[in-house]
Amino acid sequence: MTVAKTGTGPLAGVRVVELAGIGPGPFAAMLLADLGADVVRVDRPGGGGLAIDPAYDVTNRNKRSVLVDLKSPEGPARVLELAERADVLIEGFRPGVAERLGVGPEECLARNPALVYGRMTGWGQEGPLAHTAGHDIAYIAVTGALGMIGSPEGPPAVPANLVGDYAGGSLYLVIGVLAALQHARTPGGAGQVVDAAIVDGTAHLTAMIHGMVAAGGWQDRRGVNLLDGGCPFYGTYETSDGRYMAVGALEQQFYDTFVRLLGIADEAPARKDLARWGELREAVAARFKARTRAEWTEVFEGTDACVAPVLSLGEAPHHPHLAARSTFTDFGGITQPAPAPRFSATPAAVVSGPARPGADTESVARDWDVPGLTGKGS
Repeated sequence: MTVAKTGTGPLAGVRVVELAGIGPGPFAAMLLADLGADVVRVDRPGGGGLAIDPAYDVTNRNKRSVLVDLKSPEGPARVLELAERADVLIEGFRPGVAERLGVGPEECLARNPALVYGRMTGWGQEGPLAHTAGHDIAYIAVTGALGMIGSPEGPPAVPANLVGDYAGGSLYLVIGVLAALQHARTPGGAGQVVDAAIVDGTAHLTAMIHGMVAAGGWQDRRGVNLLDGGCPFYGTYETSDGRYMAVGALEQQFYDTFVRLLGIADEAPARKDLARWGELREAVAARFKARTRAEWTEVFEGTDACVAPVLSLGEAPHHPHLAARSTFTDFGGITQPAPAPRFSATPAAVVSGPARPGADTESVARDWDVPGLTGKGS
């Protein structure tokens, strides 16, 4: 079933072409689609990328899809026709591939000088590793981010693909695209290329930590600092039922509430005595092991102790606060995060499920006036 694009968010009216890929590119395009942009995903015949059923690929929600074989004689022309009518184009090929296919920045900007051409890669468009393969874990490894995460007694902990692909990649691509779009729409402005490299974005995320290292307030090793689990009142603790509570009682007033509700206010060593942090950690851990996660949640819920239960992905949508805010939504039988952030005048919404490859060719050909997509024009 073809669904017409009816975006109502702040980007309603903005047209985006997404050259199909995996990981951060599709997620960035989903963000733009969630905010109301008309995102047309150019899928390749036969599919590609990770083996996920398109019906469940939430990163392709709120989009439309057309099929174009970029290696066919007419394929590049179809993409250039879309680019000519678009405000933004996003691609995630290795450097030089889009150029070889005939849909690189030079060709697209020649057809549409106001186009924002967003390039999403791991290593960037230049540098010794630019043409080599990689994934999130490698990108965050070389930036120092991965080395900060985990216990000092064990190997670095892998934070799924959230830190590199999505935080250092997708979010920086979206920021860059929106900034470039603003420039293109100002008097005297023009389109341009946005080079969003995961290594650049992830490194940028560590700015505060680098400042703390320079000031002597952060040791360049994991699990011994204020925000990396080294601090006994900023970390996670196991409960009697094998689950966990997260503690973030950094400020004195919050810490005072925390130790009082935990029941160790009279026995806890001074929190500023780093030599006794080990002792404090043991005291906190012992208390948490005395009750279940549900029991501790009841103790701390609604207080300023800065303590929360560690929930699974399946549990999170049912948390009372998240449920009250509708942080998650159900659409097409899939429970998924609702669009974020929120806007008072131009609310965003999930209006269509994951785009099926090629399902929207007719509507896009009509709405964007590109009859060649259907083989009925040139």
